[in-house]
Amino acid sequence: MKTIDSIPTSKIQRASKLVTTGAKIGVNYLKYYGDKLTKTELEAKARLNENNAEDIYDGLKTLKGSALKVAQMLSMEKSILPKAYVEKFSLSQFSVPPLSPALVIKTFKRYFGKNPSEIYDKFDAVSVNAASIGQVHKAEKDGKKLAVKIQYPGVADSIASDLSLVKPIAVKMFNIRGKDSDKYFEEVENKLVEETNYILEVEQSKEIVAACKHIPNLNFPEYYSDLSSDRIITMDWMNGVHLSEFSTDKQETSNKLGQALWDFYMFQMHKLKKVHADPHPGNFLVSPEDELIVIDFGCMKTIPMEFYTPYFELAKPENISDPVLFEQKLYELEILREDDSKEELDFFRAMFHEMLSLFTQPLNKEVFDFSDEEFFGKISDLGSKYAKSTELKNMNGNRGSKHFIYINRTFFGLYNLMHDLKAKNVKINNFKSL
Repeated sequence: MKTIDSIPTSKIQRASKLVTTGAKIGVNYLKYYGDKLTKTELEAKARLNENNAEDIYDGLKTLKGSALKVAQMLSMEKSILPKAYVEKFSLSQFSVPPLSPALVIKTFKRYFGKNPSEIYDKFDAVSVNAASIGQVHKAEKDGKKLAVKIQYPGVADSIASDLSLVKPIAVKMFNIRGKDSDKYFEEVENKLVEETNYILEVEQSKEIVAACKHIPNLNFPEYYSDLSSDRIITMDWMNGVHLSEFSTDKQETSNKLGQALWDFYMFQMHKLKKVHADPHPGNFLVSPEDELIVIDFGCMKTIPMEFYTPYFELAKPENISDPVLFEQKLYELEILREDDSKEELDFFRAMFHEMLSLFTQPLNKEVFDFSDEEFFGKISDLGSKYAKSTELKNMNGNRGSKHFIYINRTFFGLYNLMHDLKAKNVKINNFKSL
């Protein structure tokens, strides 16, 4: 894979890169209008989406950092984005051009004050895995195989400016307006700031490993504080296959991995009130023994009780079917607003009733089959329905507690991973006995 010798770090450099990308998108639209003369609308739109997705991703992958992280987050929203965007943006999870070996050594010395050769017995300057915020290298020390994650230069310093560049796109995509809409962007910015703080990540990693290591068929690396810094993390090297690349024809194995993944998330959600809020395939491996390995705890979301209580009360069928209680919880969660018009109240009340009636079904079963194509087809159809809704586009999309951003992301990502595993007979409340 081609490597990168430099990353644009100043606001002007990064903005210029996005302007160039914008110009390419303009050319793509000209091609689209030409294609409409010789192709069907469906064919022309498909080519436009493919070209735009490729150009946007190519621009973001050289910027890395927050801009690429946002693309990674969007790649999990399979019902919102066209398929071409989901496929291209999903590459940001674990497959982007890495820094060149020379830049790696320079960056490491800048962060640690020493060359890697002064820290480790062996260090491979060629990356084995590159993502949005950092890349991973193999190393050895005292006979132990290690993974060393190095943060890209300039990432932590460009979060605010990156988000200001992508904010107009997000506002348009999700129809966010109103004076208090900044709370959503502040939530994302705060989480990205945390993700660039590798000292915090090591602390969180040790905390979650200690709390969850008893869960069956689940493994974690050990983290080494003395070999880590605010921009470098050293942990055990874990042998395994990325979840996105894993396949098996043994249903028993799929069920075992699915149960471990589900127990891990439900235990955190309900027992710890703090959850790994980045459930994409790049953060999970499957070991040679077919056990699940969790390797990244940069994005952790604390769930305050004032959100946790009404959120899970709305997951109960008896509350969804009680009009008075249902509306009360919608107000508590800021889904309905005091300044809503009657039209908005009616629309969002009906919309969330439909969504929650479907999406909470697994939570209300003793055992659930996540390989059920009909269930996931309904989720996809519902997402497409509201993504195309002209009525929704004319209403204020600024609604819902800021905590929805990462908790909903967690559930959407978890459901997708469970479906990809084709896990069946998953015991939904198994976490209670752990």
